Amino acid sequence: MTDASIPQNVAPPPAEVEDVELYHAHSWLTKYVFSQDAKVIAIQYAGTAIAVGVLALVLSWVIRLQLAFPGAIPFIDAEVYYQSVTMHGMIMVVYMLTAIFLGGFGNYLIPLMVGARDMVFPYVNMLSYWVYLIATLILVSSYFVPGGPTGAGWTLYPPQSILTGTPGHEWGIILMLASLILFIVGFTMGGLNYVVTVLQARTRGMTLMRMPLTVWGIFSAAVMALLAFPGLFVACVMLLLDRTLGTSFFMPSLVELGERKDYVGGSPILFQHLFWFFGHPEVYIVALPAFGIVSDLISVHARKNIFGYRMMVWAIIAIGVLSMVVWGHHMYISGMDPWFGFFFAVTTLAIAVPTALKVYNWVLTLWHADIHFTTPMLFALGFLVTFVNGGITGLYLGNVIVDVPLSATLFVVAHFHMVMGIAPVLVIFGAIYHWYPKITGRMMDERLGKIHFWITFLGAYAIFFPMHYLGVLGMPRRFYEMGETAFVPASAETLNIVITITALAVGFAQSIFFYNLFKSLKHGAPAGGNPWRAASLEWQTPETPPGHGNWGKHLPVVYRWPYAYSVPGAAEDYLPQNAPPLAGEHSP
Repeated sequence: MTDASIPQNVAPPPAEVEDVELYHAHSWLTKYVFSQDAKVIAIQYAGTAIAVGVLALVLSWVIRLQLAFPGAIPFIDAEVYYQSVTMHGMIMVVYMLTAIFLGGFGNYLIPLMVGARDMVFPYVNMLSYWVYLIATLILVSSYFVPGGPTGAGWTLYPPQSILTGTPGHEWGIILMLASLILFIVGFTMGGLNYVVTVLQARTRGMTLMRMPLTVWGIFSAAVMALLAFPGLFVACVMLLLDRTLGTSFFMPSLVELGERKDYVGGSPILFQHLFWFFGHPEVYIVALPAFGIVSDLISVHARKNIFGYRMMVWAIIAIGVLSMVVWGHHMYISGMDPWFGFFFAVTTLAIAVPTALKVYNWVLTLWHADIHFTTPMLFALGFLVTFVNGGITGLYLGNVIVDVPLSATLFVVAHFHMVMGIAPVLVIFGAIYHWYPKITGRMMDERLGKIHFWITFLGAYAIFFPMHYLGVLGMPRRFYEMGETAFVPASAETLNIVITITALAVGFAQSIFFYNLFKSLKHGAPAGGNPWRAASLEWQTPETPPGHGNWGKHLPVVYRWPYAYSVPGAAEDYLPQNAPPLAGEHSP
């Protein structure tokens, strides 16, 4: 596994691009608020995403309380329930997970990991955050308009989403669509930044095949998002026109409450195609950065080079390509042609192949490794187990004959949350514990971190594992209350109560993380420059936290890949990417 573009033991060629002229802040406001420094923008993105994620957590409690104790909580009526389901889903998938992986980790890690001083378009980067913030505020503001937020479900399917029987059909749906349109505009500015920075701003010696897998994951996800988000963008614009101007892009001829509406000739199925053309790539827009981060966490904390690096890179690319042609498996019950069902079933099962290769490589990296069970490593291992479990149930749902009876049940809720909820959130926690020393110069409390991990990991399984059973029983999702349902036994109601109590406990337990996060800012042990003894470039900065421009007077020069652990002849058990080559070293 060698890179012939740079001969070994020979200095890399001179930089092809001159060093960029950095913008220097002239006031506190331009340094910390309207900042053009990618590191500050990353913290702004992450802080906003986590804040709105806490709102989504509270909304999930509202959902669970109604399911466990139907009618017992006075303020939770059908309208509040459906609004909570809609806002919880949309916030978590788009405004929290996408924003923190790409806007948060992408902004902080890409320039540091590729040896750049900043993103290539700092001003556009700043604008991308503020557009995201405005989009988030518009979304939340729907709680303060007549009718409240939309309760159409997070997929916003027409015609239901804009008809008068749906909560929030007046202003709520308008604000939701406007917010999504703005979010996509903001992301496009950020996504172009991530892609161009990776392609054009790498330091000398940093070939594509020397980039950490974290960068590969974020880069691939940004490319996918630039291709997939336009589908959602045009869907939102057309649905907004249907709602405000009475056009009929998605609205067929229909009668509502005995009155014939003016809509004619629209196709609700077209909206589903546009939504899921974005919706399934979105799963991997979140998953690919998570895959990359987990690869780095496992390698660093197992003190072993990642197994099959090039295979891992090509697996990321293969997953990205295949994820663009599997969206139809979300629409098996829409009445599609059986041949289309066959095609989407095949592509859905095919995407399991590169995903399985990544899992095998993670396991082989751990094989005979010097595993350190630090808090980041625990979260990485928790992700590995959870993603495999969620992926296995995905294989069931990828088959038309299994998906049709299970599609409207809690089985889908369990699968989706294991893959798209719990697994990426575990990675987010692991990444924060891992890079917190680089961001702040201090360590988080390991004891509190491990308590936080075990409560979160075991609690998540206690919540979502039983849901598979409830789904197989036929318990439907999206229902405000079940009523007297003959095929659902009384034990299922008891199980719903247990799940709800566990969800409340696990949610409150996240306060341990926030306490640890803020306490460690002042009282955490000093971290030093490289507390994990990692080989990748972000840990080799002259200052911790990195200063403006990241690298001081001179940019680093890279001589090897970022996974040089247990190298024979090295003074320590790792070799940094920018350390001069050893005599006779043959570095990838």
